[in-house]
Amino acid sequence: MNEPSIDSENFFKTACYFESALILVAIALGWIAEINPFEFIIFNEQVVINGIMGTLPLCIIFLALNQITVESLQQIRQVLQNTLGPGLAKHHWTDLFVLAAIAGISEEILFRGVIQPWLENSWGIMAGLLISSLLFGLIHAVTFLYFVMATAVSIYLGLYLDYDNTRNLLTPIIIHGLYDFFAFFIIVRAYRLEQQKVH
Repeated sequence: MNEPSIDSENFFKTACYFESALILVAIALGWIAEINPFEFIIFNEQVVINGIMGTLPLCIIFLALNQITVESLQQIRQVLQNTLGPGLAKHHWTDLFVLAAIAGISEEILFRGVIQPWLENSWGIMAGLLISSLLFGLIHAVTFLYFVMATAVSIYLGLYLDYDNTRNLLTPIIIHGLYDFFAFFIIVRAYRLEQQKVH
């Protein structure tokens, strides 16, 4: 009954392949929408600083929510721990970083690089931001509250796309990747501690 419903042996590779495949989806949708998914990936030192600074509030919120004992939040923690823990616990932190980087790059190229601008072109900036964020929330909806939280994070990332009134996809990529790495690290640490108590 407590056994994970995923194949923990192949979880890491499968997750990497799945996330990487989203780049192909982005390229295909970009071709249909006549949008270059990579157009606004512009590297400079300031964007790295903006990305790191933009990650900090999300990490602080994550840690704060981790301390709250509300049942709906505990349910999310348990789902994440049961889903990610068995598949990632045996991996080194560098592997977690690689998976987080792939997820940050691929999901941002798809949602902020193609879907958001595509919707902006059709329905305006606000609609593009909100609808793309709702779609992002839906694909992450392990519970209703998690859907709401993922949608809020997506809005945050979408706003960072145009930080300083300059469109740069690298900013949300950095935020997303660093935040995922932080979350993976905390989730895996909690899972390992729980396993030590059991054994």
